Amino acid sequence: MKRTRGFTLIELMLVVLVIAILAAIAIPSYQQHLRKGRRANAEAFLSDVASRQQQYLLDARGYALGATALTDLNVTAPNDVTAYYTITVTPAAATVPPSFTITATPIAGGVQQSPTDDGVLSIDNTGSKQRIVGGVDKGW
Repeated sequence: MKRTRGFTLIELMLVVLVIAILAAIAIPSYQQHLRKGRRANAEAFLSDVASRQQQYLLDARGYALGATALTDLNVTAPNDVTAYYTITVTPAAATVPPSFTITATPIAGGVQQSPTDDGVLSIDNTGSKQRIVGGVDKGW
């Protein structure tokens, strides 16, 4: 009698089960790393804009503010930031003394906001950096 070689159905089901368990652990971890990378890109962009604001203050004796601020600073937000965040520069009008706050807000319903809230990133004219999650400053 010749013995047939191969895998049994039980053995194949066990392999599939092990792969499913590994995937259930690895995929959320991978997504969290992507989220952190996107946040780091937004933080770098906000720092760059804040630096340009300081130079603009020296040249124009005021900050670039409102909807045209990024255009006035001659800076374009990269696609990997604009795809996940909305960038705003406030206040919309000049203040005495001059001030600004640059904010990156995750796009509603986007991957930066769910399943865990990434928070609103901001930097102001004093260099103060915040990441507000649920009303609490988590820091950069």
